[in-house]
Amino acid sequence: MNFTLCSSSSELKYPCVEGLRHSKVNMLVPRPSVRVGYSAKKDSIQVSDNDTGKRVVGNHLMPGKLEGPYMGEKQLQKPSQKLEFVRTLLIDNYDSYTYNIYQELSVVNGLPPVVVRNDELTWKDVCHYLYEENAFDNIVISPGPGSPTCPADIGICLRLLLQCWDIPILGVCLGHQALGYVHGAQVVRAPEPVHGRLSEIQHNGCRLFHDIPSGRDSGFKVVRYHSLVIDAKSLPKELIPIAWTSSGDALSFFETQKSNIMSDAYKSQIGHKSSSESISEIKNGNCSPFVQFDESRRVLMGIMHSSRPHYGLQFHPESVATYHGRQIFKNFRKITEDYWLRLRPYAACMQVPCASQLLREVPRSRHLVSTAADQLYRDPPQSSQLVHDADKRSYFEVSNMVHLSHPSTGVKFLKLKWKKFDHLASQVGGARNIFCELFGRHKAEDTFWLDSSSIEKKRARFSFMGGKGGSLWKQLTYRLSDQSDMSFKGGGYLSIEDSHGSPRSIFLEEGFLDYLNKELLSFCYEEKDYEGLPFDFHGGYIGYIGYNLKVECGVVSNRHKSRSPDACFFFADNLLVVDHQNDDVYILSLHEECKTMTPWLDDTEEKLFSLKASATRLEEQTFQAATLSPYKAGFHADKSRVQYMEDVEKCLEYIKDGESYELCLTTQIRRSIGEIDPLGLYLHLRQKNPAPYAAWLNFSKEDLCICSSSPERFLRLDRNGTLEAKPIKGTIARGATAEEDEQHKLQLQYSEKDQAENLMIVDLLRNDLGRVCEPGSVHVPHLMDVESYATVHTMVSTIRGKKQSNLSAVDCVKAAFPGGSMTGAPKLRSMELLDSLESCSRGIYSGSIGFFSYNKTFDLNIVIRTVVVHEGEASIGAGGAIVALSNPEDEYEEMILKTNAPAKAVMEFL
Repeated sequence: MNFTLCSSSSELKYPCVEGLRHSKVNMLVPRPSVRVGYSAKKDSIQVSDNDTGKRVVGNHLMPGKLEGPYMGEKQLQKPSQKLEFVRTLLIDNYDSYTYNIYQELSVVNGLPPVVVRNDELTWKDVCHYLYEENAFDNIVISPGPGSPTCPADIGICLRLLLQCWDIPILGVCLGHQALGYVHGAQVVRAPEPVHGRLSEIQHNGCRLFHDIPSGRDSGFKVVRYHSLVIDAKSLPKELIPIAWTSSGDALSFFETQKSNIMSDAYKSQIGHKSSSESISEIKNGNCSPFVQFDESRRVLMGIMHSSRPHYGLQFHPESVATYHGRQIFKNFRKITEDYWLRLRPYAACMQVPCASQLLREVPRSRHLVSTAADQLYRDPPQSSQLVHDADKRSYFEVSNMVHLSHPSTGVKFLKLKWKKFDHLASQVGGARNIFCELFGRHKAEDTFWLDSSSIEKKRARFSFMGGKGGSLWKQLTYRLSDQSDMSFKGGGYLSIEDSHGSPRSIFLEEGFLDYLNKELLSFCYEEKDYEGLPFDFHGGYIGYIGYNLKVECGVVSNRHKSRSPDACFFFADNLLVVDHQNDDVYILSLHEECKTMTPWLDDTEEKLFSLKASATRLEEQTFQAATLSPYKAGFHADKSRVQYMEDVEKCLEYIKDGESYELCLTTQIRRSIGEIDPLGLYLHLRQKNPAPYAAWLNFSKEDLCICSSSPERFLRLDRNGTLEAKPIKGTIARGATAEEDEQHKLQLQYSEKDQAENLMIVDLLRNDLGRVCEPGSVHVPHLMDVESYATVHTMVSTIRGKKQSNLSAVDCVKAAFPGGSMTGAPKLRSMELLDSLESCSRGIYSGSIGFFSYNKTFDLNIVIRTVVVHEGEASIGAGGAIVALSNPEDEYEEMILKTNAPAKAVMEFL
């Protein structure tokens, strides 16, 4: 449920500009301040304390109807002025699309909005900032899970809509429903849930839709994420319907491309060419407000208040696939400007972005909901800052971030030495032979290999490998505490083993990611040390983050405890890199500035040149193809077919109730394997199912080996500060013949369900990147591309943005972990629901494997298509996104399909 940021209430004042509000406008609002230079007549507004739903507001408060003593004829004749920027208070209803609105408003308003969750401020605080400090010009109420009829879902929003009648307000999705509900309309189940699909929109030509076409085949198509709607028949006279669907049929994304060209705002976010770009652009025309069509099939998509500057939109203007979404935000800005400038035409010259660094200290008193079965936890109480940077004019919410300017650990000055060997990789047998010969002996204990074993179409270029090395090497093993009460943020126990094998254990009250952040911030280095290296990992932490670390990223608790450690990392001070594109080999070694270099570089160079290109013993092994299903081959599932399908049905009910748009339900299969050669298993898996983000990790002290053939990147931060996510949603098996394979590929490409899944996660990842990226920088260069792998076709999108300079690498991970493709949307509510449905911890599955380089870059995958070998057992996780279009039996079959490749690799190797 994405929404638009717009607000229309005159309680949003410009700091240091008095006279824009009335001294006694609403007796329900505590002591609104008096604007200097503006005298309001007491009889200009009629307020009935006994009937707040039917208040009559003087028409001088309505945009476009400034008549009477407050605006003289000479003033009205003056040319309209434009505010330098518009200041928005964005209320977040715990949604996963709020920061898409944030990004859009940042561009349109000229100033990023301030984001506050719906239970973070008291009503007294709200009135203070709106009426006494005059900090905002409008309010936008975000989408969110649940219903406006549930106080825990809607928080302070109903009171804002009821009592802030003199401030422009725009409600999106849940915010739209709240506008209807607070004035007496009924919120009911929609004729069908619609999530990640598009509808053509007809509107009445009001100012919110200025310069936007209307009706069927007009080019105005919008993305919908909702299961509930306002019953149009229940609208009170105060609310005016302004938009409807123009037919009863929702469309898939690619269906909309057959007749439309994207809007300019849309094309600014989509960087790749599509079929629609070859079609002549449909120009905006005059609206036809009252086109007749079958009313029984239409769904109410927009409302406005008859006497207040309040608007609601059921659809999501901020979605990447909504046409003319940015124009809607521009129109709301213009409504806000006109509203204030007609009250005070010279206000623009006095406008400043923030009065006395307002909101520098914002008390956040979050209210916890009950722990009943149908209620979900909110974040624990905390205080945070909303910082205004006058130079950059940017607000940033840091309440959930761990950025530290003064690391508590000692500063380490690191020096890097490296050597390059041109065109050596193929001469010595390639990456596989190099790893086996240099690091594969002694069961490859305490080794790592980030293995780009699928390099077709330039999906990946570099592989990184190494083992226990020099004096800086160490292993971190982290386990969350057993405590899971709502006031506990998730600390745990960290075991540290250094290069000499000496262990120590500490308790991390603030959690592992906070510790990792401090470690990375403690490294000092000279950029000239790695000039000339074409990759970003030059040494640092390499390992995995387990799914349960979601408790350090906003989730209150874990229902299930992981059998394996919740995070394991090596600090790699020596490593070897293979450039698959140029066939080059690099060796790198890190040491502290005050320490003497080790001979590792010279020793490794000697070993490399002694290698032969002949196959190793493991390469000569052959395996009989497995024909049995995973279950018949000895794997047992945590949930039976019937149980899994029942869980899918429960997910569908949650979706119908508006609790989620998409739930990524998972389960695991397991088999006892006893003593095996785990490296041999991994080599066989990479041969059968090569992948661009594959990985091998061996933590021998934990009896833990990870064999991953993941095709999915979670998140990468490069040295230029660019963040990139590549979520996968939509999977289908390869065909037996070339013709069948092409048919399967097209079937995936044009699957309405898979397009809806992918679009929802793209918008979610845009939101997650939007929390930490520069305003206006988040874009989608590739949307719903189909990529082919050894056993499956997948639908992949790419989202990029420019990281804000004041944030760390770990801040970025915390904003987006776990990957949205493994959770669903809205993310927090979906994860809580999934915790109640799934019978065990996901453990390493659904987490991330990769590196955090000492130079503040990182690259992490999504742990899927992975065999985890732990204490004599092999486990494989799999699942799929449940959406309104899902079929339980099909979902079960998709889950089984995703286990096939790794399960077959295990069966063939045993």
